[in-house]
This record gives sequence, C-alpha cells and structure tokens, in this order.
Amino acid sequence: MIRPVILSGGSGTRLWPLSRAAYPKQLMPLVGKESLLQETVQRAMDPALFSAPFLICNDEHRFLVAEQFRALGVKPEAIVLEPLARNTAAAVAAAALMAEPSSLLLILPSDHYIQDTAAFRAAAAKAAKAAEAGALVTFGIHARSPETAYGYIRRGEALTETPDCLRVAAFVEKPDAATATKYLASGEYFWNAGMFLFRADRFLAELAQFEPAIKAAVEKSVAGATRDLDFIRLEKAAFAEAPAISIDYAVMEKTSHAAVVPVEMGWTDVGSWSALWDVTEKDANGNALIGDVVSVDVKDSYIRGESRLVTAIGLENIVLIETVDAVMAVSRDRAQDLKLVIDKLSAAGRDERLSHRRVYRPWGTYETVDIDQGFQVKRIVVNPGARLSLQKHAHRAEHWVVVRGMARVTRDREVFDLVANQSAYIPLGAVHRLENPGKEPLHLIEVQSGNYLGEDDIVRLEDHYGRA
Repeated sequence: MIRPVILSGGSGTRLWPLSRAAYPKQLMPLVGKESLLQETVQRAMDPALFSAPFLICNDEHRFLVAEQFRALGVKPEAIVLEPLARNTAAAVAAAALMAEPSSLLLILPSDHYIQDTAAFRAAAAKAAKAAEAGALVTFGIHARSPETAYGYIRRGEALTETPDCLRVAAFVEKPDAATATKYLASGEYFWNAGMFLFRADRFLAELAQFEPAIKAAVEKSVAGATRDLDFIRLEKAAFAEAPAISIDYAVMEKTSHAAVVPVEMGWTDVGSWSALWDVTEKDANGNALIGDVVSVDVKDSYIRGESRLVTAIGLENIVLIETVDAVMAVSRDRAQDLKLVIDKLSAAGRDERLSHRRVYRPWGTYETVDIDQGFQVKRIVVNPGARLSLQKHAHRAEHWVVVRGMARVTRDREVFDLVANQSAYIPLGAVHRLENPGKEPLHLIEVQSGNYLGEDDIVRLEDHYGRA
C-alpha cells in the first residue's frame, strides 16, 4: 500500500487577495466545488492502492484542515502540526520518521490541480514499483508550453527493472523564456511536478548523507511530539534547528537514485492567477468570470467578484479580483510579480496581506462589519453544536443580538437561551460563553464597546478546542 503524505503548509500569497496566510488557497474551492486540499485527498482514496492519508499542516490551520476532512467523511491516519515553517525537507522527514521503514510514501502538495485522476493513480502505481527497487521517484509532466514558472527534469535512460520509469539525468531550475523554448523543442525535458514517491528508509538514508542536520533535528522533534486533541504536535525547539530547505535541494538534486515517471494527467501547479486562468472554464471570448461579473469587450481575462457586482469594459489579458476588503488588478503576464505588492503591504504593516475580514475559528466565523473609536460591530456565525471558550474581557463590554438560530448564553452564574430578535448584554469583566445547542447555524450581531477592542483582550478560562 502507498501512504499518501499531503503537505499543507503554504500561505498561498501568489493568489492574493483571495488567498491569505490565515486562509490559504489550498483550503479554497478555486476550480471545482471542493477545495484543492479536498481534491488532493480524494485523488488518493483508492483503497486498492492507498492507505489513509497522512497530513502535515501548520498549527494555525489545524481546525480548518480537520473540518475539511470531516466534510469529506475521511478519517486521516494523522494530522501532524508543524510548529513553524521549515520548508518541505523537514516536513517529509517527519512523515518518514513516523512511518514504518518499508512504507512507500507518496508526497503530495495540497495545492495542485490534476484533471485526470485515473492517469495520476496509474503513474503512482508505476512509481511504486521503482520505489520498491530503491529509486526515489518524481513525476514528470509532459511540457505543453515553454513555462518559466516551473522547474524542469531532463530524462535519462529507462530503468532496467521498471522500464516505465526513467533515470533523472538532471534537475534544472526555472529557466528564462528562451531556454524554456529550447527545452520544449528538444523533447528531453519534463516539468517537475513536485510530487515524489519513495520508501521511508531510503529517503532517510539519503537525507542523512546529504543533510544530516535536518534528519537529526527532526528526529528530536518527532521524539518529543505530543498529542493535542486529534492532532500530533511536533516539538518546537528541535524542529526549529532544522535548516529550511526544500526536498529538491536537500535530496532529489543530489541523490544518484533519482528517477522520473512520465505522466500526462492535466496537472497544474495553481501558483499564480495566470495558472488558475489556464484551468478554469472560459466563455467564447476566453474569459473566466466568477461571481457577479458583467463584461463588455473583454478578452482572455480572469475576473472574480466575491462580494459585489464587478464590471469591466474593453480589457484584455488581465486579472481582476474583488474581495470585501481589497481589489487587485494585474496583467496576466505579470501575475508572477504579485509579490511586489505583498512586500509593500508587509512594509506598511497592513493586515490585509495576512487575513480576510471574515476570520475562521474552530467554532465558526466572525466578520467585522463596522469599527470606529470605541466600538466594533461583528457578524458571528456559530456552527451547530459548537461553543466558544469560557472567557472574560478586561477592556470591553459586548451586546449580542440573535438574528437566526438559537444561542445558549453563559453570563457569570446565569445560563439562558435566546432566539431570533432577542439579545443579551455582557458587562465588562463578566465571565461568559456563547454556544449553539441547535441543529442549524447560529447567526448573531455582536456590538463591542470599550477603550480597547483587540482580539488579544481575551482571557480564556476553559476551551473545548485546547487553545490557551
């Protein structure tokens, strides 16, 4: 059996403003009805080929990831939490150390789009045979155009034991346009899909040879890992000692046992708005229009409206994204340069680079509707059966108005229920909790008043989700 190891640690800033660090692209339904993470999970769900998925994500996304598994009805083998980002080599090392030595590990980024699931599974089966024989296998995509955003793999001769796989003659970094055109014309190069399949012990042996500091640090981190509800939390201090290097740099570009399985499966690394345009259904003018969009004389463009009407006239080859708190426009051929905007937002300390106005919590969501000196208005949605922490505030009072559903309110020694059009006042300093005892989502408006309204003005006395 092949053990899928899904990596979900990225922040997806190249798809800003839709994707942000607090809610990145892999958790969003960008192409189909399900998120990229959910589609990745489902591709690796053939019980004849794959065991239960093993997922590695960052700590901040743990409840969002768990909810997406629950929505699919899939129980993962484990959800492992990275205490901080250390690139893919350390994450894969953790998965290998937590597996049986002979386990076949299929390393899958959570933010790729693959159109042909059958071709993906067939390629995985071919790669597994080569991995059993000791190869470290990557997946080579037949190049369709001279892309400069992808790394390339130069093909070598076929492996004797598994002729469906080829030796890797060389890994090549992202080329310029002229070099990419030469690669495409030669027929000797594949796009590097960033997916890998190998035995756990084989990978660890190569890692020990080429990057022993990563292996040593992650071994200590795994040894000190703790259980936290449904998650496994890697020990932070040891994990921080691991050099932040990708699996490509750490092992694949150095090993003499690298192999590639060629595959055509409609693969795209959804790493830019231009790439997303490539895989999105388009109208007769080459436009991908998502949301409430009205266009006139627009061609070859990606326009997405999240919260209001978006109109465009006389535009060509552009990306236009509207969210509730930001609008972004860029030429499609400059979509890779979005980092320039992110850097400016970061230098200015703008929160929009990190989070949306709607913030996701393990119990539901909240969204700031209005804010000014001394007050803040939020819309809060609490999932059925969920409850917020038992808490108090030092600087603000709150007034809750139920719009839809039923709320159970704890206020000091009182516990009472509210329905639509009823309200409760929570004085400054009162110990309180909000929960939803019903079967439908609870919607309410919260009005905060006080001299400080930051999210860090929360003293949690008890929390169902293990938060401090």
